[in-house]
Amino acid sequence: MEGYILEWLNLLGRWVHLVTGIAWIGASFYFVWLDNHLEAPSKASDRDQGVGGELWAVHGGGFYNAQKYTNGVPAMPQNLHWFKWEAYTTLITGAFLMALIYWYQAEIYLIDPNVMALSKPVAIILGVLTLVGGWLGYDALCKSKFGQKENTMAVILVVALTVIAWGLCQLFSGRGAYMHFGGMLGTIMVANVFFIIMPGQRAMVASTSKGEQPDPKHGVHAKQRSVHNTYFTLPVLFVMISNHYAMTWGHEYNWLILIAMSVAGALIRVHFVKAHFGKPSLIPIGSAIVLLLGVITAIAPSPRIISSDETIERVSLTEAHAIVEARCVACHADVPSHPGFSAPPKGIVLQTPEQVLAQAATIHQQTVVTKAMPIGNLTGITDEERDTIDRWFLAGPTAE
Repeated sequence: MEGYILEWLNLLGRWVHLVTGIAWIGASFYFVWLDNHLEAPSKASDRDQGVGGELWAVHGGGFYNAQKYTNGVPAMPQNLHWFKWEAYTTLITGAFLMALIYWYQAEIYLIDPNVMALSKPVAIILGVLTLVGGWLGYDALCKSKFGQKENTMAVILVVALTVIAWGLCQLFSGRGAYMHFGGMLGTIMVANVFFIIMPGQRAMVASTSKGEQPDPKHGVHAKQRSVHNTYFTLPVLFVMISNHYAMTWGHEYNWLILIAMSVAGALIRVHFVKAHFGKPSLIPIGSAIVLLLGVITAIAPSPRIISSDETIERVSLTEAHAIVEARCVACHADVPSHPGFSAPPKGIVLQTPEQVLAQAATIHQQTVVTKAMPIGNLTGITDEERDTIDRWFLAGPTAE
């Protein structure tokens, strides 16, 4: 029953997290696009009223005229729309999922004794410190003298994130390290909204309501953090889907793959932001493609070449099934015996020799190539057993 309840909490939490995340990212991307497409107002009266830019668009059967007041408006409108709860709800649901999956079930998803034998409380504390410390360090950097030099700050951020990615991969399972890296970036993004963007907007509204000219620094700081958020978005989205691809987080150099994919995501976003201005550059998108191709090539498994005078000792299906039964069936069964699962992961059942034979390629990929399974090596599979599975697959798995 515990596994069944956890499955439903996981499903509902992910559903809400996905919906609110789409709403937040959609609004964020739209406003970045809008801000970068603004043109000088055509009417002198608009310029006199403080309109700094405008944009005409057509969508959904109607015409729209969006205007941006650079610093305050002549009079506060009766209805002013704010965009904040999308970000806050995304953080709340993300924190819920982090606590449910990676902290409550830390022994499954977060701790890998082969990486570091952490106790559950210590692992959770380190996870929380990663999220909080990431924001504090980033915020301090933005407020330092380097925060005024975007190119310098970008270099410092890449170096700092590389060190963090490496450190997390030395502490946690690859999957847990990736999720905490993405969770840290997501926390930074929401904290930017809560601590910088929203207070600045409230100050601007308060000044305008009093008939005073808002302090322009609020707009400057909010714009900086909004731009940072848009570059963090694609790396975070990569992390969100990475848990389905053990070839990334299960690799020996998982931390380097994480940084390469994150930088590629940020560069792709740079390309689109530049394209907003009508000045697309091939350098960011080209660099991103080179990085992606580099990762794909670097982590490709090397085919084992068997010489003509070499023979591989054939391993029977019975031997392979015995290993799978001992190390994998606790989760991959019609009714898993492990309390953390109410159904077999990805619907893969490995109870019978026939089922093992049908999943031979997947078993080899997950237990030998990436060594991602058993998850957290909960069942204690040995290197000798992985080697047996390797020989069984390479010799050509048969029903014998």
